Amino acid sequence: MTLIADRPHSHGAGPTGSPAERFTSRNPDDFAEPSGRDEEWRFSPLTKLRALLGAAESDAHLTWEADLPDGVELVEVANDDPSLTDTPQPVDRLSALAYARSGGAMVLRIAKGADIADPVVIRLGGTGVDEIVWGRFVVDAGAQSSATVVVEYHGAAHFAAETSVLVGDGAQLSLVHVHEWDAGTLHNEHVGARVGRDANYRYTAVSLGGDVVRVSPTVEYAGPGGRAELLGVAFAGQRQHLESRLYIDHSMPECTSNVLYKNALLGDTSRTVWIGDVRIRPAATGTNTYEMNRNLLLSDGARADSVPNLEIETGEIGGAGHASATGRFDDLQLFYLMSRGIEAELAQRLVVRGFFADVVARIGLPDLQQRIMTAIEARLGFVATEPELEITP
Repeated sequence: MTLIADRPHSHGAGPTGSPAERFTSRNPDDFAEPSGRDEEWRFSPLTKLRALLGAAESDAHLTWEADLPDGVELVEVANDDPSLTDTPQPVDRLSALAYARSGGAMVLRIAKGADIADPVVIRLGGTGVDEIVWGRFVVDAGAQSSATVVVEYHGAAHFAAETSVLVGDGAQLSLVHVHEWDAGTLHNEHVGARVGRDANYRYTAVSLGGDVVRVSPTVEYAGPGGRAELLGVAFAGQRQHLESRLYIDHSMPECTSNVLYKNALLGDTSRTVWIGDVRIRPAATGTNTYEMNRNLLLSDGARADSVPNLEIETGEIGGAGHASATGRFDDLQLFYLMSRGIEAELAQRLVVRGFFADVVARIGLPDLQQRIMTAIEARLGFVATEPELEITP
């Protein structure tokens, strides 16, 4: 954690090694070609991601299915549609390429004041890795609305996306991304949220499939009293790289943010990356923020990188902190369970379930929660087949 007096920042790396100011642009040419020497790419498998970075324009699309309750509409608009002129901007070259080459955006609109009881479910399917897919998605939650949106990814694809989330004043929005990709998939996505006055935003990322899944959730506040919660569950297997790069920009007073990401790694080539950056600007008095990352190593050779950063530019805050830990099974927990007659494999299963349970429970959709836990157990070999992650409203 770094406490900084009120002074200007450069665009270079700050005292934590993370840039104090974040460059954003809708023009991919404004970003340099990614290099392993760059902070934002140094943990990423650029050798694999070159298939996206060097790709040309494409008309390919993912398949779409949607369950839309009353009060919700899904429309396609052009990138230059007036309603999209003030969305958060891309944060890296790949998300800017997705913005520029998507040809338009799918916009999910939740009516002002609507209280949507059933989850809004969107299923996106990849049809193979032979073509590149560029995508842009916008979730626009009107003021005083309340909804849960679940986006499921499945199949195989080489996919880059720019997603914008607009949470109106007083709105409550929960957005859940489930990455259940097939082997061979590359997925890079920026999920940029703008949280209005006294609004509540919760983003949950569940990453279970794909060769490389790299997601960059960002949060900015459009008024005081906003609250953001970022949650993550990832289970990396052999040759999987699952990466989360978070940035929360506190620029308004009396706002809060809470982050909890948990990763498990099984296989000597499995890897997870978690970067958690929080900036508290001089005007963000009364801020409360806390971020936590936990990593459970289930195999020798598995690697988890965890880098929490805090940039604090005012002393008038409610509280700020971070925590990070990486370790193996707790032998005492296993011993306790086995001493009561529970076999070793079942004891390990119970420990893993307990590790993820508090994050998964916050999704608030019991059917989806159970399916996620069943899929995790399948990765551990406790069920014969891994079920599709579908929701019955």
